[in-house]
Amino acid sequence: WALGAMGTPNDQAVLQAIFNPDTPFGDVVGLDLEEAEEGDEDGVFPQAQLEHSKALELQGVRAAEAGDLHTALEKFGQAISLLPDRASAYNNRAQARRLQGDVAGALEDLERAVTLSGGRGRAARQSFVQSGLLARFQGRDDDARRDFEKAARLGSPFARRQLVLLNPYAALCNRMLADMMGQLRAPSNGR
Repeated sequence: WALGAMGTPNDQAVLQAIFNPDTPFGDVVGLDLEEAEEGDEDGVFPQAQLEHSKALELQGVRAAEAGDLHTALEKFGQAISLLPDRASAYNNRAQARRLQGDVAGALEDLERAVTLSGGRGRAARQSFVQSGLLARFQGRDDDARRDFEKAARLGSPFARRQLVLLNPYAALCNRMLADMMGQLRAPSNGR
């Protein structure tokens, strides 16, 4: 549930929802777009139930993109009821809960997704990214750093970029470089 690279933000969100409904945080541009699909983490589930669960999740994502969080939460809840051991729907419900302002509920769903995934694979990576973003939004940078490190170890380019942004030395260097470049571009007052 992430934005693509072309068109308006709404167009990007709709396209991403259609082509990659399991990606978290549709409102964060550039999230995990570089990641290729990995091995089939869903192979353990009965095919008919899995297809129905994915369809419910897609309906939930579409509802959330349209601003109908009530319906989105309902659809994600149905997907969870159908396959309670599948992590993806918990990640998506966490997103909807966060958008609704239920941070505690979102964190609970993210913890469940990590547990179900065994802390491995795409679902765990997405859970750690979402948890890291929640911590960052709340100003808990140490917790954010911990979660982004876990996501980065699982291959998330977005998490690696967040770790650079959270590095105080990198931030200082970037600020100093920007100041120097600004001084070079600005005409001198003494001339």
